[in-house]
Amino acid sequence: MYQRILVPIDGSSTSTRGLDEAVRLARLTGATLRLVHVLDELVFPTGFETGATYTHDVLPILKKTGEDILTNGAARVAAAGVTVDTLLMDCFAQRTSEVVIAQAQAWEADLIVLGTHGRRGIGRLLMGSDAEQIVRGARVSVLLVRAEEVAAGKPLHGAAPPVETPARGFATATA
Repeated sequence: MYQRILVPIDGSSTSTRGLDEAVRLARLTGATLRLVHVLDELVFPTGFETGATYTHDVLPILKKTGEDILTNGAARVAAAGVTVDTLLMDCFAQRTSEVVIAQAQAWEADLIVLGTHGRRGIGRLLMGSDAEQIVRGARVSVLLVRAEEVAAGKPLHGAAPPVETPARGFATATA
């Protein structure tokens, strides 16, 4: 039974699909949600500025945006009557996936729920896949909720069509 569900969110529509699925599960099981937003230094690569300028000018903007994402997510969860807390983290020395996996372990999460674009092939190669890394590294079950376009049968460029096949402790939700 899932009682502690970790939900990484980034404010995207894909992330919101994952959050909504986590809320549905939490309502069914009485679980508590922990929303995590990870600040990623690669979100705004500039190549022009020194690290000091980046840290001084951009980091406060990233933090404020992350706080807003968490506040909005928590309000969405609370409106559904589910217990929620939030955590803003950075991954300046690690990959986002490593931070999420470590937080799931530290918080003793029973499940990680996250939205994914479902990219495959060249799309995954170019964009990377934190979701894939989380599935591979997590010690708990991971529920991947595919992007709306993929779930509706309209694959994104480089994405595989939706498949509901639980395997190795994770599942893909398409509804």
